[in-house]
Amino acid sequence: MRVIVVLTLLLTLSHAKVYYAKVEPYEIRDVSSNVSGLIISADKALVGTKLTSKAYIEIDSEVDSKELRLTKEKLMYTKNSLEINEAVLVNLEDLLVKKRENYRKIEPLKFKSSVEKDREFYDLITSENLYLTTRKEIQNLKIQIADLELREVQLQRSIRDKKLTAEGFVLYEMLVKPEQVVGVATPLAKIADTSKAILSIYLDDTDVLDARSKVVYIDGQKSGYKISRLLNIADGKNISKYLAQIVIESPKLFSKLVKVELRDE
Repeated sequence: MRVIVVLTLLLTLSHAKVYYAKVEPYEIRDVSSNVSGLIISADKALVGTKLTSKAYIEIDSEVDSKELRLTKEKLMYTKNSLEINEAVLVNLEDLLVKKRENYRKIEPLKFKSSVEKDREFYDLITSENLYLTTRKEIQNLKIQIADLELREVQLQRSIRDKKLTAEGFVLYEMLVKPEQVVGVATPLAKIADTSKAILSIYLDDTDVLDARSKVVYIDGQKSGYKISRLLNIADGKNISKYLAQIVIESPKLFSKLVKVELRDE
């Protein structure tokens, strides 16, 4: 009986595929700048620590803050001007109604001289032109308000993007230092999500189809993990191999090498 058990175990192990994988953070992000400016804060002592809601890199935003304050003031004044012009337009509409009625009454009267009629006509045309000018001014003010509101949003985003935060992530690498001038797309840092870990292995084409049904052993110990991600497109570097990834709990120590086996139930 003991011989049968041993043979069965050996047969099972002979069908288990063994791989080696490095325990890596669930995600490593390359952080680049969305804005241009002078770095005023970038503490390399934070490398390897878990970040909080406090900015780990700060780019100078003094000019943006001043422009934002002035933009808000200008927006307020422009909106006030719009309200005044809209009130004026209402009055001009009422005035035009009266002047048109008066001119229609005067125009057919024979005892009115042509000079008087012309004067009434010119007065009506002047009022209509003033009405149209006010309408045009209202349209211009609305365009100015839209432009100012867009500029306000842009400045708010620029100020926000100049204070980089990544709460819960680990600062993996700091790529800039204080007093350095950066531009758009300048690499700033690398951050890592260590809330989970991931193991990457490369399977032969014969193992891909039933990989998700396999039992995952890590360093010889049966785990409750399954293949989390599986590509059915061959890897660009490992020719004829297919990437499979296993998401596991966050370990105390990353980057160590572990043995991964895929066994039948």
